Amino acid sequence: MVYIDEFISDRKTLELVLDNLRDGIVAHDLDRRIIFFNREAEKITGFSKDDVMGKDCHEAFGAPFCGDRCSFCDDHYPDLKTRLDFPTTFITRSGKLRHIEMSITGIFDGETFKGVIASFRDMTEFTELAARAHELSSFSGIIGKTSPMRQIFQQIVDVAKYDYPVHIHGETGTGKERVAAAIHSESKRTQGPFVPVNCGAIPEGLVESELFGHVKGAFSGAVKDRKGRFELADNGTLFLDEVAELPKQMQVKLLRFLQEGIVERVGSESTVKVDARIISATNKDLTAEVKRGNFRQDLFYRLNVIPINLPPLRARRNDIPLLSAHFLKRAEKDTQNPIPTFSKDAIRAMMDYDWPGNVRELQNAVQFAIVRCKSNEIMPMDLPMELRNVSTNIPVSPISEKQTTSGKLDLDSVITALERTGGNKAKAARELNVGRATLYRFLEKETRAADFAATLK
Repeated sequence: MVYIDEFISDRKTLELVLDNLRDGIVAHDLDRRIIFFNREAEKITGFSKDDVMGKDCHEAFGAPFCGDRCSFCDDHYPDLKTRLDFPTTFITRSGKLRHIEMSITGIFDGETFKGVIASFRDMTEFTELAARAHELSSFSGIIGKTSPMRQIFQQIVDVAKYDYPVHIHGETGTGKERVAAAIHSESKRTQGPFVPVNCGAIPEGLVESELFGHVKGAFSGAVKDRKGRFELADNGTLFLDEVAELPKQMQVKLLRFLQEGIVERVGSESTVKVDARIISATNKDLTAEVKRGNFRQDLFYRLNVIPINLPPLRARRNDIPLLSAHFLKRAEKDTQNPIPTFSKDAIRAMMDYDWPGNVRELQNAVQFAIVRCKSNEIMPMDLPMELRNVSTNIPVSPISEKQTTSGKLDLDSVITALERTGGNKAKAARELNVGRATLYRFLEKETRAADFAATLK
């Protein structure tokens, strides 16, 4: 027993134990000075002990090691009595991007908070293999595993490697900002700032100051110099949501930035060099806006270098159960009350609905159902009125008899059913007398039928 006590108390022996773990270990004190860095941490990050020991964590790695989840970026100490788990990305010393699973907990001496210890594991290879095997149900905070979403995940990985402008088009509520944040997170700019701006929410008289900043005395109320969003995004990513709402004068200034990489504060006679990647988004058709004269054609070409089109929720209905479960799990963290589950009939009603508000509307519907439900299972009657009004009594058409006899789907019958149901795949499946999963598998193979369904929406 004495031998064991001596073994544990010996610092070198303890370091030897930690050096042989498969997880990276880094610890720092309350001043963020690194006090421990094991061998696996060296291997994953590319930094040696000599590089980081005794240094401020942010200075040693050139940015917060925990990314945007850093608990020591605020003025007050965090409460880390419970473990904090989250995925993040890290740029190694050689400039490679690594996907990391991080666990953070506080170091306490009794009730006295002494510092922080982080254990982390490199999940880069696993993430890439899972993506290739189509096993991922989420990617960088985006939920989905249907074919359209797998394509979006791949696009994010592809475009993140370059600094070219990206333009994201999608209906309201499809998650354009999440995709922009994922591109930033997967890029080598991940340790820089991600600055989102809703161009449609800024009063027209303040747009220029908000985006480009101002100098003291530039106008009434300008009591000091102020950086704009472009400067705040230096070495990171600027996300311009609802970019179609930018006034013409601001479109000219944005074009100049894309061409020269410089901004000029309101009231200033000098320019500032800024290194920021631009990602824009809108739910409008920018090509149509150009034709109407509302948007500059030269700016459109500059922004639309790499276009990404987000599918509406009705085009990926098989993700609805997955998203619903995700929102239920999130609700569990927000309350101590028991959270119900969805019944099959409720899920069926949700999959039959067209979701004009997309994922945002689905989240609202889940929250509504949680509050309304008085049992441990959410039924159709617990859903919002518009979902309860979805008709599920569709008469069987002659098409279904044909499918029952043949036992197989054919392209002509599927297209006919989709046309009759206005592109609603759940209703088309009932007309064809097959399960929804069978129809969706057929559509994944028959792109012509899938494309036809998309045109009906």
